[in-house]
Amino acid sequence: FVVEIKTTAAMQHPHILPLFDSGTADSFLYYVMPFIDGETLRAKLDRETQLGIDESVRITTAVADALDYAHRHGVVHRDIKPENILLHDGRPMVADFGIALALSAAAGGRMTETGMSLGTPHYMSPEQATAEKEITARSDVYSLGSVLYEMLTGNPPHTGASAQQIIMKIVTEEAAPVTKLRKAVPPNVAAAVAKSLEKLPADRFESAKAFGEALVNPGFRHGTMMMAGVSSERGGGRWRDPFTLGFAALAVLATAVAAWTMLRSRSPSNLTVGRYAVVLDSTAQLAFRGNAEPARLALTPDGQSLVYVGYRISAQNRTTVRELFIRPLGSMNSRALPGTDRAVMPAVSWDGSLVAFMVGYRAGISAVPLGGGPAIALADSAIASGPAWGPDRFVYYLTTSGTIRRVSGNGGPTEEVTQLPPIPGGGTYGWLMIFPDGRGALVGQRPTGLADDSRFSLQAVDLASGKLGITLPGIAARYVVEAKALVYITTDGSLMAVPFDAAARELRGRPQSLATGVTVRAGGTDLDLAGGNLTYALAGISGTEYIAWVNRADGMMAAVDTAWHDVEFESFALSPDGTRLAISINGGGSNSVVTGKSREDVWVKQLDRGPITRITFNGDGNSAPAWTADGQYLSYAAERGGHTSLWRRRADGVGEEQLVADLPEDILEARWSGDGAWLVVSVAGSASWDILAMHLGVDSTLRPLLAEAHREWKPDLSPDGKWVAYVSNESGSDQVFVRPFPGVEEGKWQISLEGGTDPVWSADGRELFFRSEDGNEVFAADMSRGPGLAERRKLFKAQTADGFEINTDDRLFSVSRDGRRFLVSANREEDRSGNLVIVQNFLTELKAALAAGQVKP
Repeated sequence: FVVEIKTTAAMQHPHILPLFDSGTADSFLYYVMPFIDGETLRAKLDRETQLGIDESVRITTAVADALDYAHRHGVVHRDIKPENILLHDGRPMVADFGIALALSAAAGGRMTETGMSLGTPHYMSPEQATAEKEITARSDVYSLGSVLYEMLTGNPPHTGASAQQIIMKIVTEEAAPVTKLRKAVPPNVAAAVAKSLEKLPADRFESAKAFGEALVNPGFRHGTMMMAGVSSERGGGRWRDPFTLGFAALAVLATAVAAWTMLRSRSPSNLTVGRYAVVLDSTAQLAFRGNAEPARLALTPDGQSLVYVGYRISAQNRTTVRELFIRPLGSMNSRALPGTDRAVMPAVSWDGSLVAFMVGYRAGISAVPLGGGPAIALADSAIASGPAWGPDRFVYYLTTSGTIRRVSGNGGPTEEVTQLPPIPGGGTYGWLMIFPDGRGALVGQRPTGLADDSRFSLQAVDLASGKLGITLPGIAARYVVEAKALVYITTDGSLMAVPFDAAARELRGRPQSLATGVTVRAGGTDLDLAGGNLTYALAGISGTEYIAWVNRADGMMAAVDTAWHDVEFESFALSPDGTRLAISINGGGSNSVVTGKSREDVWVKQLDRGPITRITFNGDGNSAPAWTADGQYLSYAAERGGHTSLWRRRADGVGEEQLVADLPEDILEARWSGDGAWLVVSVAGSASWDILAMHLGVDSTLRPLLAEAHREWKPDLSPDGKWVAYVSNESGSDQVFVRPFPGVEEGKWQISLEGGTDPVWSADGRELFFRSEDGNEVFAADMSRGPGLAERRKLFKAQTADGFEINTDDRLFSVSRDGRRFLVSANREEDRSGNLVIVQNFLTELKAALAAGQVKP
């Protein structure tokens, strides 16, 4: 060690970090380097992702000069990476020469004379990755070329979910030209990068000096780049050379057994199918909030790891934190992915390096490296679907206006791909998948109306023209290349398969049933398929929900009535005097179990432990109950003949129901002013959700109050009738706003800061309460000085593992008359382990099912 350190200490170069001293102390070896007041290139890349072209070239030529000096003194670094390049006032300095040499000595010889593999997988040369005995200066050239590649494009030439995947790509795959990922890179720079990354050392630059000179020579070209970018030789002919094939074979043998196992498990279609229940960590449970929780599962491309939305319980205050976890199938433990708070709808990139996810409920899309690293914000406005990866390493998503947009997985500007046509009769698009050729997609569409998944369908679309093709009844799908088939979920939770021509985007046979009982969730389903494996979550393990009071002071929760619970509470409203709760129950009645078609009716519960009385009996989607100011009547939205109108009935259930309003749009909910003078409703139109109002006794029709291009819903009038609070997604996420009433054009104030929903006024009108976008945090805004001077503060956060229930268009939140307690809906905490299923070698089962349908995949 000491001898090798002294060798390095003898090197003096302005771009090499010098060594001052070395020796032994109390049997420990040490060496001394100067302190550098700056940062590493890694820190700079983590902050900026991509660097300017001139800056990237300047850094690379300086490092190349340092390496050339070291190589001429017989020293090969072997671990060139961004972490070992220090930046002092912008001047690069190469560090850790001594580390490589010392480890070489420990191995019994200089590093140029041993097959010991030292280095970081992303930047290893092919000969280094395969433990070649002769490692020359050209290995450092390859590593430096990889660093330059990352500075220009934002990622190393080869990425993967594991070291084995990265090494396999290094030795078998060509790196994509930098100009494909960044068109502004000059031809000579792109050519120099390509030559530095050649698989065979002999095809690279003969020295680091030559690499640096090529970067500043505008006339430099390399190989097929001389032919205006034609690359058929690089893509086809070279790997037919016997020597190159032998080199690739050696590389495969030198990789870990895990990589061999991964590749072996993909190909045979006659392996035994295994179906297993998966038990997740007790400290990283699968997120569960009923079917309102969006899709929660994704597999890595090799099918060997599960990425899921989980709840981590804080040991400090017992609150729940929702984030992404990764669980290798061969492990008993899950690992949290930092930077994924509030994540839903995960999607892993095709190369396994990144996982994209939706932040909150349509608040934005971000991505994080699966191997660890900071989150990258990708999109933040008008999002109507979860992220979908394309083969071009772009993330695609749907907007609320029916536009498919995309953004690089490394971040950057978003761009429009295509505009989808309006759905006949009205409706919305809300799910997306990109086909492997990158030219087509599947989109989910729901006809106009409320969130009714029974009318959801999948439709093929041509991304170039926006033209729609075949339609399939379902809510989410995966395309299986090996079987040339679509695997999809119907609205009743059936797992189906059908032969499908992805290029023509046409069905080629009859659908076949594979399984039943798969969860059907908001915005998709718990289903993914990769590496020949399938994962899904079973339905019917939801348990029951209960209504609880939560104390304002400490967030402690207690059931309203411990004997009262039900399958699914959809919406509720507290009576003006605070003694009764009107509630919509999906399931048929108190303590019922849903069998067959569920029913949704309005009931009235005497608080706290009094009886519950049924108000509606037809089960036709009766929801969103609201009290008139005197507490004598209840209004509710009811679906009759596929259309939702507003009805009312006496709160004691006596007498016939009466039609209040029937509009072209579906009515979401209603609110009656405290003085009985106004009726305010929110409606779901084909273009947007709007708020309408009627001055009772003055007008006979509902007139637009807030009807803008974005959505406005969940209105609530202040007790004095001077203000209206509501939710809008105009900023790209759901936020709470307040406007004067009825003169809404006289002002507008955003009350929530980081997402908000369910606004409700205190009885005295001095405070406005609302919930965070995921429903688990409750806030209060002091409105005593007006909305323009509102002071906001968080009151408490849900202290249960499952959090509070929330519905997108219905309310499950109210406040007592004294403002000291809040009503919420919560799930009974139950053991839900084992509700995930992994099907190994699913391709065997899939192909057998297609063959049974007399279809040749």
